Amino acid sequence: MRTAWQMNLNSIEIRHLRYFVAVAESGTFRAAADRLHVSQPPLTRQIQQLEELLGTELFVRHPRGVALTAAGKLFFEDARNILTLTEQALDRVRLASQGELGRLDIGIFGSAALDVVPRIIQSFRKQHPQVQIVLHNIDRQGQIKALAERRITVGFNRFFSEEVGLVWETILTERLHLAVPAAHPFARQEKVALADVQGQPLILYPRASRGGFIDHLLRMFHQRNLTPNIVQEVDDVVTAVALVAAGAGLSLVVDSACNLNLPGVVYVPLREKDGAVFDLYMIHRDDDESPLLKAFLAVARAQKTRSPKIARAAS
Repeated sequence: MRTAWQMNLNSIEIRHLRYFVAVAESGTFRAAADRLHVSQPPLTRQIQQLEELLGTELFVRHPRGVALTAAGKLFFEDARNILTLTEQALDRVRLASQGELGRLDIGIFGSAALDVVPRIIQSFRKQHPQVQIVLHNIDRQGQIKALAERRITVGFNRFFSEEVGLVWETILTERLHLAVPAAHPFARQEKVALADVQGQPLILYPRASRGGFIDHLLRMFHQRNLTPNIVQEVDDVVTAVALVAAGAGLSLVVDSACNLNLPGVVYVPLREKDGAVFDLYMIHRDDDESPLLKAFLAVARAQKTRSPKIARAAS
């Protein structure tokens, strides 16, 4: 059963605190009423009611105005802090409702982290500086699972298939390049045909981690009755290009990976048009109507473009 004191506390409203702080800071009821844009009698009644609810006087009244009692001085500091916290809470709610505040969890993987996604995030940070962005390095199936479990808000990857409850859209279309050592004959060519790659030592990726990408590459070879000479498999594109720089072989990469400016590596576009284009998708839940996601999608779509022309060589 609630005590009378608890019932009194539940009767205290923000209005009481706001009026009390105004009187304490102004020194007179008249000045406080002017500041609050209210008439003096209702203000006086609200302060009297607050004192009754607290069971103690907060002000000493004298002809020239009011002064805080000992209890009033203690209450003043806490009341002012409560009002400040209330204003901050209201501001945070307003910002969150406009997509200006909160936490955005983004799934990335592979070369998606090397070009367009950083540009999107950089632009979003400039427009929404109070939003916390957390990146998660998750492969395609992991992103789908994380979206379903609401552990990430949006993901970026390639070769998404239809999934119930998810929406995906193309955010970037990229070409395929051959990463070669600067001393390799291919480095002096404007373009390279896939048939010319036959027999060349290739550094690619295991199907377990980059299944969609590898399956697409293998189809390209098989459609031309070619067999890739895969001499080494690595888990990520950075390692693949680093091995190219070391002269361990050649690698097939998309435009985004060409931003890896390692000394001694040249990126040469493939001649083949069919099958030599890769889409990067942005994916999110179809039931997510949060202002934060809407704000991010707007920024991402503004960045949506075909990949820019890539410099051929990294000196």
